[in-house]
Amino acid sequence: MPVTLPYGSWPSPVSTDLITSATVGLEGGVVDGDDVYWVESHASQGGRASLWRLGPDGSKAEVTPDHNVRSSVHEYGGGAFSVASGVVAYVDFASQQVHVVENGEPPRAITPAGRLRYGGLVVVPGRRRLYAVREDHTLSDLDCVNTLVRLDLDSDNPGGGVVVASGADFYSQPAVSDDDRLAWFEWDHPDMPWDATRLVVAEGDGSEAVVVAGGTEESAIYPAWAPDGSLLFCSDRTGWWNLHRWDGPDVTPLHNDPYDCCNAPWLLGAAPYSVLDDQRVVVTLWMDGLPRPGLVTEGRFAPLDLEATSLAYGGSGTRTVARIGYAGAPLELAVVDWETGERTTLRKSSETQLAVVSAAEALTWEGPGGTVQAWWYAPRGHDVVAPAGELPPVIVKSHGGPTGFSSADLSLANQFWTSRGIAVLDVNYGGSSHFGRAYRNRLRGRWGLVDVRDCVDAVRVVVDRGLADPARVAIMGGSAGGYTTLQALVSSDVFGAGLSDYGISDLATLATDTHKFESRYTDGLVAPWPAGKAVYEERSPIHHLDRLSSPMLLQQGLEDRVVPPSQARAMAAAVRAKGLPVALVLYQGEGHGFRRAETIAASLNAKLSFLGQVFGFVPAGDVPLLAVANLSPQPMAGAARTDGQAG
Repeated sequence: MPVTLPYGSWPSPVSTDLITSATVGLEGGVVDGDDVYWVESHASQGGRASLWRLGPDGSKAEVTPDHNVRSSVHEYGGGAFSVASGVVAYVDFASQQVHVVENGEPPRAITPAGRLRYGGLVVVPGRRRLYAVREDHTLSDLDCVNTLVRLDLDSDNPGGGVVVASGADFYSQPAVSDDDRLAWFEWDHPDMPWDATRLVVAEGDGSEAVVVAGGTEESAIYPAWAPDGSLLFCSDRTGWWNLHRWDGPDVTPLHNDPYDCCNAPWLLGAAPYSVLDDQRVVVTLWMDGLPRPGLVTEGRFAPLDLEATSLAYGGSGTRTVARIGYAGAPLELAVVDWETGERTTLRKSSETQLAVVSAAEALTWEGPGGTVQAWWYAPRGHDVVAPAGELPPVIVKSHGGPTGFSSADLSLANQFWTSRGIAVLDVNYGGSSHFGRAYRNRLRGRWGLVDVRDCVDAVRVVVDRGLADPARVAIMGGSAGGYTTLQALVSSDVFGAGLSDYGISDLATLATDTHKFESRYTDGLVAPWPAGKAVYEERSPIHHLDRLSSPMLLQQGLEDRVVPPSQARAMAAAVRAKGLPVALVLYQGEGHGFRRAETIAASLNAKLSFLGQVFGFVPAGDVPLLAVANLSPQPMAGAARTDGQAG
């Protein structure tokens, strides 16, 4: 018979050890002849990412056992490795140097150590070249210079590479044709790449550069060359990112569908579609938050038989490595043959199969700007039920970006909560990607308003349906989602607690003390700086603590270059001075996003302890008691009390 226990107190098989030690981060891969390469990362290794190879005989080997394969260009990186004809190039995170491996020899650096960063690698073995985005931090981090460069595979390139494109504020990963032409997209401040770009075609040395698409209200991104020499790319000139073809001088759409066919380009990386031949391209349309792969040919999109909750792939040829997410099973990397439909699993993010899973349920409602979408994860326990009449507490998640997106993938982090009897409501608020340009543009000039309103409305939807306890609603987010969390706490009264990971409390500081890639992001989201200083102050939570009445937990990496740790310290001090319950946990060795196993475990336990204390439930298991200022600790089962300062 099921055991009756209050929500939040259910015993759970989803431990912090399961999330950290039994889960592998999967970042994509490529097919190179008979070999397959992919990148995986392990929290138990401090988040180190490594490149692996699967040979035709089924043998697996790590290609980069002594390095962390990760780029820091634009801070978020991407395109950290490239493979062609057995030549492997990758970026080592610690030095940001490009290394090459070939012919079974040890890795060798082909760029100098120092203040140069590389990403968006494209190796061209036949010409003994490698193209990359280079970011020069010689002057300063904020005034770094971005260029496209060509590197010689047989040299140590003491000058850091030959510049083939310069002058723009930012560059993307280039695409290289068989006849040595280049294509890339570039953009300038204050735009972000999902706002306005220029798609450029040039010779391999950067000469004869021509802008072939893009403009003030067009994001033309992710170029790839077709075998016939025409150029494919994604453009949202119709309001949706759809595939287009440029064959000089004309641009023609390959299809016209009211769905996006790609994601917002936060990271450097190759085109997210597979070019099968001159006439056929496999592309994914994001329909109401779910991916639908299909074959585009003769202006038509024909769906393919592959059910998933997230999907990422790319490259030329009929076989490709796909990163596939599911609602009820772990994410996997698989080699997919688009001709036959055959799918061979390379690696799963986890070998653990939960007996009980809370699968995402889509919620939509009409807001002032149109339809809003969210995912609802109901509490699901194993042989346990809640007392009759009790409603569950709920955590509202506000994703990062804010031009980001939350998929319906099975997430052990979400199951950590639902298996304990705590519901999760993951909101794709106005401004999110994957829903077209108009949806993204809802946040223009209205960050801190539209996102907060949509999170508040999401709560009203589930409360009106009798799904959640209105007295026990928390909001949680990291980075930009942390800002939405903090802003929601000072501008609404529906949240009984806030959980902010490396969140933004002072928008002015974000505009003046951040990295180059996002240094003008707030111009479009809030107002131009410094002319809009009054708007920044009005929408900065740190200036409106008089409106705050909810307990708050802040967690922050001390090496964060995107959101300065000073923001978390200032917010915690201000909340503490006001007499409200607050805890601040700081982590040594962590930057913008927690990667280490011990940090991830400590962060989850801190949140569980915090919510148990403020919402009045006793978590099952040995959960360290977090010290919360201005709050008498509630009795909890568990280990010794923590002091709120980790690391």
